[in-house]
Amino acid sequence: MVYPNLKLFSFTGKSRILHLTWIAFFITFFVWFNHAPLLASMRDALGLSDPQVKALLILNVALAIPARIIVGMLVDAFGPRRIYSMLLALSGGLCLAFATATTFGQLALLRLLLGFVGAGFVIGIRMIGEWFPAREVGLAEGIYGGWGNFGSAAAALTLPTLALAFGGDDGWRYAIGLTGVIALLYSVVYLFTVSDTPKGSTYFKPKRAGAMEVTSRGDLLLYLVMNLPIYGALAVLAWKLGPTNLGMLDAWVTDAIYLSLTALYLFQSVRIYQINGHVLRKPVPEIERYPFRQVAVLDLAYLVTFGSELAVVSMLPLFFHDTFRLSQVEAGMLASGFAFMNLVARPLGGWVSDRLGRRRSLTVLLAGLAVGYAVMSRIDATWPLALAVIATMACSAFVQAGEGAVFAIVPLVKRRLTGQVAGMAGAYGNVGAVGFLTVLSFVTPRLFFLTITGASVVALAAVLLFLEEPKGHTAEVLPDGTIQMIEVG
Repeated sequence: MVYPNLKLFSFTGKSRILHLTWIAFFITFFVWFNHAPLLASMRDALGLSDPQVKALLILNVALAIPARIIVGMLVDAFGPRRIYSMLLALSGGLCLAFATATTFGQLALLRLLLGFVGAGFVIGIRMIGEWFPAREVGLAEGIYGGWGNFGSAAAALTLPTLALAFGGDDGWRYAIGLTGVIALLYSVVYLFTVSDTPKGSTYFKPKRAGAMEVTSRGDLLLYLVMNLPIYGALAVLAWKLGPTNLGMLDAWVTDAIYLSLTALYLFQSVRIYQINGHVLRKPVPEIERYPFRQVAVLDLAYLVTFGSELAVVSMLPLFFHDTFRLSQVEAGMLASGFAFMNLVARPLGGWVSDRLGRRRSLTVLLAGLAVGYAVMSRIDATWPLALAVIATMACSAFVQAGEGAVFAIVPLVKRRLTGQVAGMAGAYGNVGAVGFLTVLSFVTPRLFFLTITGASVVALAAVLLFLEEPKGHTAEVLPDGTIQMIEVG
């Protein structure tokens, strides 16, 4: 057997932790996207304009980018049990407040704050990495990501029916409020039913808080460069809400956001130097080093995998509707298959990574993803509908298996920094979505798909040139100076 110690259908030991944690992730995504299927009811009840509806969609993802970085730091410092419970409780309270909002201003503020729940994914990556050994972590992380990510699809499938069952003009409020109650209750369940590590294991924490630790001069420079796209994506979101697009922000507010983002980047750069400036003066001991380029490559790979998934899921129903003259219901049903592949493809990507090697698996999956999007760029009205759906599903399989392969490597980079590595990669997934959707606003769907193909080729080249296969052991130093070796390959 490949996984003799992984009992997937058991609810004991590490399998119990896996199930409790993917359920927590499922609930965070369920809450994060609980408004999307009910927007029509909200629009009618509160008299929202189309620009206001679009603004809510943008605001929902805006804070997820910095939140994943921040939550990654908190997880490494305080442990996933506490942070996941706190995030669930916070999101549950915000969700209840959102359900009682009566003005667009209230909706907008609360939706912006609810974007923080999008960081829940990062927390479980560290938890699963603590409980599962290297030979099993790919499949375990794939199950966690794939099954938990289904929360967004579950919201779309169940909440409209639930709102209808509650009935009346406030049915949407009760449906959304119920998701908040579920999050609040599960925060208590998670707090008292899991532990950060197996009994007898050590939870390694960063030596310094406030930024990721790096171990060489080149890595320090690369870290500063890799932070730029994160702030750039936030600037693009402000631009979309600004006077030249949706007009939800005044020009002076938009300019203030730009200046604030610049100041924050400079502040973070100073903080990064304060934590890592010692590498400029004295070499880090060899046993404590790790190559930050591993993190950078994984960031790019997740940008094209998860980033393209979010972008394509957003545009695919309209693409099928316009291309094949389908009804909205038919187009939505066919397009939903792209997200449904998460249930199988993401665990499969982790499994392949465990079996065939991390670098080789990610290489093959990124190559398949590039080909898949190149094929999708050729879809037009002359294609048989069945063939178009098959091509879309095949591409989706590579996309989500690629996501699984990325996070099969993340826990193996540096144990005490796993939350921050996961947070940065997760943030890059959102950066990719912002970038690809911005491209879509200027070009045809064909060029949109080709843009993703080009980005995939760049990520593939980065994997081939710079990604190292995790081998042997990595070292962590205990508070008393004892060195503990952790198997990574």
